[in-house]
Amino acid sequence: MHFPLTRYGLPQVLVFPLVVFVAMAVCFIFFDLRILFDARILFPVEIVLFLVFIWMLSFFRDPARTINVDETVLFSPADGTITDIAVVDDSVLGKGALRIGMFLSIFNVHINRVPCSVRIENVSYKKGQFKNAFSAEAGKINESNDILMVRLAEPEDRLLVRQISGAIARHIVCEAAEGKEYKQGEQFGMIKFGSRTELYIAAGSGCEAAVKIGDKVQAGISPLARYKNNQ
Repeated sequence: MHFPLTRYGLPQVLVFPLVVFVAMAVCFIFFDLRILFDARILFPVEIVLFLVFIWMLSFFRDPARTINVDETVLFSPADGTITDIAVVDDSVLGKGALRIGMFLSIFNVHINRVPCSVRIENVSYKKGQFKNAFSAEAGKINESNDILMVRLAEPEDRLLVRQISGAIARHIVCEAAEGKEYKQGEQFGMIKFGSRTELYIAAGSGCEAAVKIGDKVQAGISPLARYKNNQ
């Protein structure tokens, strides 16, 4: 069974579970030596701590995925639920850009992947708030990181993936750098805890949404958009 932990989770992957494990041990020793806790209280506490321990490991999971390369589609850059699909005016991609937003709950895999084979043109970080990431407004006011990409396959359009912190998420990880190239579905970072990810596609690209609001998607597997002229 392939169930590794992502390197993006360090040091949390080591520190958080250790803290919970120590707390569990302290509770058990305290109960065992001093007998000051009623078992009806201690056991539920131990169970809760154990579940938190398992969740922390689960959050930073990096499940094995087979990327079926298809440059006629743009794969989802994140796991989650599609919350909005809209045509917007973007400061980078211009007017009429297609925006597809997805919300990542605390139970989703939080690793981000590139939607197609790309070269990174620019990475831009913006400080902001930590509001609920379910709303499309979160992309305007929350902490975010914009990764501007250029497709390596035809058509050589520009794409933008926006990593957005949520009410719980407090740290964006991005190893993408200007000039770096990625194959379709490769990992480039993650957002730690609940968050939001958006994909922007320039107008006139001949690309249309392949999902609808409410759809569940997986990074590197689920097509978010498809090039009409290449079907």
